[in-house]
Parts: sequence; structure tokens; C-alpha cells
Amino acid sequence: MADTEKLTINLSVVDLGQVDLLVEQGFYSNRSDFIRTAIRNQLGTHAEVVQQAVVRKHLVIGVLTYDRKGLEARRAAGEKLVGNVVGLLHIADDVTPELARGTIQSIKIYGVLRASPAVKDALADRIL
Repeated sequence: MADTEKLTINLSVVDLGQVDLLVEQGFYSNRSDFIRTAIRNQLGTHAEVVQQAVVRKHLVIGVLTYDRKGLEARRAAGEKLVGNVVGLLHIADDVTPELARGTIQSIKIYGVLRASPAVKDALADRIL
């Protein structure tokens, strides 16, 4: 799994020109390097707010994977999952739509959800 995701952003031509000038002057290796640095700086500025929200909303930060074996164990125990993730929630390819629907109560993703189209369709009304 790639540890990055592609984003598309719109910038004014003047902003883009300034980024290109900074790249040319050697401050950044390319446009992506500039944008990643700017984003990290803003995330650092707001780190306390993020941490408070993670605690308040009971979020998992990072990568969370649900696979068939784990979901079947939850189903056998009569448990329903609430997936609240900052990062990536991966529902493995061995999870059927029926198993996902029977074991996942709700999902809230701040980031990326990776699952088969059939599983995403089965959980559509549970993705907040």
C-alpha cells in the first residue's frame, strides 16, 4: 500500500509562480516538496487541536485494517465495530459485503477508506 495519496489543488497563477520561483532558488526540490512542507507546518501549528479532537471523538490515528478473521471473531462475540480513523481504514479483500454489513456499525474516516466497491456499497449508509 502506498503511504501517500494524490491530491489536486487549485492555486492562483501568482501563488503558483511564487512556488516555482522558490523551487528555482533551491528552497524546495519541487512543487510537491513545497506543498508537503506547507501542510506539515500547518499541521504542526494545529497539533493540539487535532490531539484534542482525537481524544474527544475516540479516533484511531494511522492505519486500521479489518480482515475476515477479525470481523468473524467480532461477529461470533456479538460485537459491532465503530471505525473512527484519522489516516487509512483498509477493509481487506477477503471481507464480503455481508460480513462487513453484519459487523460494522459505522465508519467515520478523516483520510482514506480502501475497500472493494461491493463492500463500500454495502456500507454506504454507515459511512458518516
